[in-house]
Amino acid sequence: MTIDQKAQELGVSFEPIEPGYLNLCVRSGNLLITSGHTSDLTGVLGKNVTVEQGYEAAADCARKILRSVYNTHGTLEGLRVLKLLGCVYSAPDFTDQHLIINGASDLLHQLYGKDGAGYHARSALGFAALPTGAAVEIEAIFEIST
Repeated sequence: MTIDQKAQELGVSFEPIEPGYLNLCVRSGNLLITSGHTSDLTGVLGKNVTVEQGYEAAADCARKILRSVYNTHGTLEGLRVLKLLGCVYSAPDFTDQHLIINGASDLLHQLYGKDGAGYHARSALGFAALPTGAAVEIEAIFEIST
C-alpha cells in the first residue's frame, strides 16, 4: 500500500483547496513548509476540552496539513517529516501539551514510520489563545527526499 493510499484510509482528503489569504504550503528548494493549520474543535485544554479530545484535534490538524502538502506537491510519497510546531490553547495550569500534539505525531508515524522518515523534531507549547478559539494549531516542515 502506498503512503497516499494509507493516508486516505486514515481520513486525509486530497480534495483541492481554494487559495486563500495565505499560502497553506510553500515549497522552498527541497522543503515543504506549511502554515499553521487549526483544528475544527474549539475550546481550552484543561478547562472545557479533555486530553483525549485535544489528541484528536491534533490529528485533525495533521490531516489538514497532509492535504495541503498533497495539494502543493502532488503526492505524500518521498517525504521526510522534519519538524512540527504544536500550539495548544491551554488553561494556565495545563501542562500536558505534549500529550495533545502526540495526536499529530502518531498519525505521521503511522504514515512514515516512527523510526524512519516519520521520526521528527517537535515543539509542543501552551498558548493563552489561538485564532478562532481553536483548541490546537500545528505547522510542519517536510523534506522532499526523492
